[in-house]
Amino acid sequence: MDLLIILLVALGLSVDSFAVSVANGLAIKNISWVEKLKIAITLSVFQALMPLIGWYAGIEIADYIKEIDHWVAFILLSIIGLKMIYDTLSDDDDKGNETLTNSKLIAQSIATSIDAFAVGISFALIDINIIMPVIIIGVITFLASIIGLQVGKFMGARFGKFIEIFGGIVLISIGVKILIEHLYF
Repeated sequence: MDLLIILLVALGLSVDSFAVSVANGLAIKNISWVEKLKIAITLSVFQALMPLIGWYAGIEIADYIKEIDHWVAFILLSIIGLKMIYDTLSDDDDKGNETLTNSKLIAQSIATSIDAFAVGISFALIDINIIMPVIIIGVITFLASIIGLQVGKFMGARFGKFIEIFGGIVLISIGVKILIEHLYF
């Protein structure tokens, strides 16, 4: 898998963390840089570990589904992308709690990284070395989280919704690309 595709996957996965960070930036008044770093590090560590865990799970099942692996990757990425778009369009913009507890941050981190687990399974099915994508996903998510916190503080939540929809479209497009490459090239 070439670097551009890995970067696009990382960008697609990072939009959930970006959107959560925008919401946190809106909700938390006078957020310190220490707190921003804590949020960004937590979100990025979970986002980087989940594809690794998914990759190991995918390795275990890869031999059983080799004949349909491209379809599995396509379906997983499409479902993830469609779910991101649906969740974004059906979101109520619930804002209220202005404190971010450790347990809430962990819950946000798990919720935003579940998609990355499924992407990790997809990576195993296309036989990719997982180290580079994990590092890139972690770094991109960290940067997206820091930027999201700043965007939330200064620009509001509408921008975050647009980015999340775009991320869903990117993941669907990557799934289509994998399917087309396997079927026709």
